[in-house]
Amino acid sequence: MAAQRRGWRAICASLGLGLLYAGFAHAQATPDGLALAKAKTCMGCHQVDAKRVGPSFTAIAQRYAGQANAEEYLSTAIRKGGKGRWGAVPMPAQSQVNEQDAQRLAQWIISLRP
Repeated sequence: MAAQRRGWRAICASLGLGLLYAGFAHAQATPDGLALAKAKTCMGCHQVDAKRVGPSFTAIAQRYAGQANAEEYLSTAIRKGGKGRWGAVPMPAQSQVNEQDAQRLAQWIISLRP
């Protein structure tokens, strides 16, 4: 992989596209939404398409998609938890999820809108 990165770096540098390489390198290091949800233990209570303990991610996407501050709202809800939005079972605060990962998770969830 290191040799492949040097190859991309050289190609981008020769074309004057240093920022393109930086974006490519970041994309390679950023996990996709499902992998991040698994890594942060979200899947213990949520599933993508079916209710588990909490609502499915697609149901969340349907409820909040189109709202101006949906990603910010979901990011905060992930980190601080909440109760009463989806029934009697509260969502505990997810302190193991940093702000940047909470934002990525929120963006991914919103992208699941059918």
